[in-house]
Amino acid sequence: MTAPERTSGWTRLTTGTASADIVGRKKLWYIGFGVLLAVCVLSLVFRGFNLGIDFTGGSQIQLPATGANGPISVEQVDRIYTDVVGTAPEVSQAVGTGDSASIVIQSEPLTPEQLVPLREALFQQLQPIGGGGVPSEAAISDSQVSGTWGGEVTTQALIALLVFIVLVTIFLAVYFERAMAAAALVALINDIVVTAGVYSIIGLEVTPATVIGLLTILGFSLYDTVVVFDKVRENSRGLLKLTRRSYAEAANQALNQTLMRSMNTSLIAILPVLGLLVIGVGLLGVGTLADLALVQLVGMISGVVSSLLLATPVLVDIKMRDGRFRDQAERVAARRARAAAVRDGEEVPDAAEPATDTFAAVSSTSRSAPAAPRPGVRPTGKTGRKRR
Repeated sequence: MTAPERTSGWTRLTTGTASADIVGRKKLWYIGFGVLLAVCVLSLVFRGFNLGIDFTGGSQIQLPATGANGPISVEQVDRIYTDVVGTAPEVSQAVGTGDSASIVIQSEPLTPEQLVPLREALFQQLQPIGGGGVPSEAAISDSQVSGTWGGEVTTQALIALLVFIVLVTIFLAVYFERAMAAAALVALINDIVVTAGVYSIIGLEVTPATVIGLLTILGFSLYDTVVVFDKVRENSRGLLKLTRRSYAEAANQALNQTLMRSMNTSLIAILPVLGLLVIGVGLLGVGTLADLALVQLVGMISGVVSSLLLATPVLVDIKMRDGRFRDQAERVAARRARAAAVRDGEEVPDAAEPATDTFAAVSSTSRSAPAAPRPGVRPTGKTGRKRR
């Protein structure tokens, strides 16, 4: 008899037959997510967000990065701004590359008495080149964003987020069950806090593009969670009547079966976002594309990790609070203990259920009692010969 061929870990992973104990290590995942969430929450409380001008209101000035005397640097613009206004701008950054490069300044709201001298000083000292290839004051543009409009943007963003969460909760509760809806919401809140915390820790500017990207990655995170939960539901159908495996084991099997699919889906989704981020930063400078791509990248990574390592373990903990699933898990453990005792040659007490092997009982009875003679046949003796 030849030994069964052993398959590699990669083969088992790609075929959905891996046996990684993901649910069994849930305490480790809980500690990791707990530490990450604590760091993010502390940063949100004490550091806060670097809100863009669209949320806080203020003034924005933009001018080409090329002047009659050569390239214009951010430091030159900051120095002129500080000399004229008396304070440093809140944000100064270069946007784009090549001929389309420009410098953007964002600051507190400026009055006309401040804005007019600032434009004149920037033009006289830097001589920015306009569209005609000659220095032009028209190349310097400015815009004002009121604080009221910024507050409206913030309110609308929060409303959109709340509506999204409510609709998702209703969908999951109807399509799956309340336990799965609760577990998915835990993973969803984790993704929101982690993504927001990363922006707070790094100090990245929060813009309307950031909010749009956040809503996008929430849908991606839920998609991956729904795929895993759908497999969990399939594996646990009729589980309470069986003693082959517990709910935790059925959920862990579902994770192993969908692990490769989740990784492939995430990789395919992340690659275009990385391309968008490279184009936004490397070719077009830090702008709307970079803000949109960065929040998507952070959120997608957080979403796929939480759907695998957080959502399903939380689901198992919720389900095991139900006494029916606890009793079923105890029956599974008892059956395996009896099987192990039989393998070890130990005496096993009879099970409470009566034997149902009627075929064996009938066979034993037929062997112990002689059969009645057929009509017309004389009885035989012990030697089996007929009496004369």
